[in-house]
Amino acid sequence: MSVYTTLSELGIELPPVAVPAAAYVPFVQSGNLVYLSGHIAKKNGAVWVGQLGKTIGTDEGRAAARAIAIDLLGTLHAAVGDLNRVTRIVKLMSLVNSSGDFTEQHLVTNGASELISQVFGARGAHARSAFGVAQIPLGACVEIEMIAEVAPA
Repeated sequence: MSVYTTLSELGIELPPVAVPAAAYVPFVQSGNLVYLSGHIAKKNGAVWVGQLGKTIGTDEGRAAARAIAIDLLGTLHAAVGDLNRVTRIVKLMSLVNSSGDFTEQHLVTNGASELISQVFGARGAHARSAFGVAQIPLGACVEIEMIAEVAPA
């Protein structure tokens, strides 16, 4: 099944690539690998601010991670032109703005991992890291980067 059919069935419309807020590019391709820069959580077009374990709970963090996955897919689409060219989602790295006693970063990150798996099926099974950090740019609650492998054009 086409990735775009799956996205449509999930009610997901891919966003355009966000303009970088600093001195970097949204993605770089090297060979068949596409490296996507970290995307921060946004809600209603604004930075989704908060700290897990203090002002935001795990379920809201999962929703933020899912929203990031949608943004990442929009950037990946811009990078490769056709998401059906993706042969594998290789890795996600998630940074979760966390209080010192919050230990559910892995559950927050599941919001992104589960969506990626829904969209790509077996090709979406990926390696992953989920870290708790003291702060993320602009106070965002979650930031995620992704590496994908694509078939030659």
